[in-house]
Amino acid sequence: MTEEKVGLVRKLTLPLLVLYGLGVTIGAGIYVLVGATAAQAGIYAPVSFLVAAVVVSFTGFTYAELSTRYPVSAGEAAYVRAGLNSRTLTLIVGLLVAASGIVSSAAVSIGAAAYVGEIVSLSPILLTTAIILIVGALAVWGILESVFIAAVFTLVEIGGLCLVIYYGISSDPAILTELGDLVPPFEVSIWSGILSASLLAFFAFVGFEDIANVAEEVVEPHKTMPLGIILTLLVATIAYFLVVSVVVLVVPMADLAGSAAPLALVFEKAGDATGGIFHLIAIVATTNGVLIQIIMASRVIYGLAKQQNLPSFLAAVHPATRTPIVATALIVALVLIFATLLPIGRLAQTTSTIVLIVFFLVNLSLIRLKMTSDQPSEGVFVVPIWVPVMGGASSAALLIIGFLPF
Repeated sequence: MTEEKVGLVRKLTLPLLVLYGLGVTIGAGIYVLVGATAAQAGIYAPVSFLVAAVVVSFTGFTYAELSTRYPVSAGEAAYVRAGLNSRTLTLIVGLLVAASGIVSSAAVSIGAAAYVGEIVSLSPILLTTAIILIVGALAVWGILESVFIAAVFTLVEIGGLCLVIYYGISSDPAILTELGDLVPPFEVSIWSGILSASLLAFFAFVGFEDIANVAEEVVEPHKTMPLGIILTLLVATIAYFLVVSVVVLVVPMADLAGSAAPLALVFEKAGDATGGIFHLIAIVATTNGVLIQIIMASRVIYGLAKQQNLPSFLAAVHPATRTPIVATALIVALVLIFATLLPIGRLAQTTSTIVLIVFFLVNLSLIRLKMTSDQPSEGVFVVPIWVPVMGGASSAALLIIGFLPF
């Protein structure tokens, strides 16, 4: 059997799929970008996360239908090819999705290095490089093995968020009486900051769409994919709102704004043991985000090559690991380059912009499919046409807001 004839294998069940999605959303956003979001929205940062959740939810349901119509790797590229019938757009969208994974991994690896740097006194660049190389090796190991590790890491990082909520409230119970302060008044200056910050907050939800790119490795994708996407978004939204609310009420805004390791600030007055435990959890969470994005981006490159949109050698699957080893190596190299050249805020905003463009085109594809094609086959998760219309409109609106000079 030659390498080119070896295919991916279906091993991912619903629990592993949801933990896969949560691993990148929770690790990428909440552990890294609360500070940068608070710098723009202030105490109203939790509202920015809710705005981003609304935008994401419409597109999430669009993905739920398209992932059951076309359960393949490089899902977004397949959706655009089917809906817009453009080979050029197909390639562009696929490369944009891979780019979002690369840039996101670079951003989160910087966050991971910041948390490690609180414990180990080494150069941030050296720490970032080590994290990326170790994670790249895990991604090559095998889909079941790497996603199982990601699932365990995800459970750890969810525990970390629960620790933030518990410690934040127990250290200052009075914040429960201040929840009303999180409701913003209807003032243009305040809402301009909230909406501007929502583009950064949107980065925190990047991850659910990664589920679409492992569809070829999911057991019973027509049943599992929609549930995986919806559950990932629901759990992430609840977790984000609770954690960000506690953080902005407990941590002084001057300390929080712009911090690369924002959640650690909640534990500054805690004992060494509590702070140390949380730092370890944060390292696991951020490293997990890097791992899952590398897995996703490598599957996109593999899928594009398999669909003959990229050179065929990028579709090579190692017969022992059953992973796209050449595509993974390429992604790891690119993540290393971006992580050592650009700051975390710039990387996060770039990721959000790329993903919003992809979301707009994916929603447009489903609209056209619904208007021009026959009723989908039995077993496809179907949403009303107003769902992709709202998804496309809200994605475009948030994209435009990101370019306005607030």
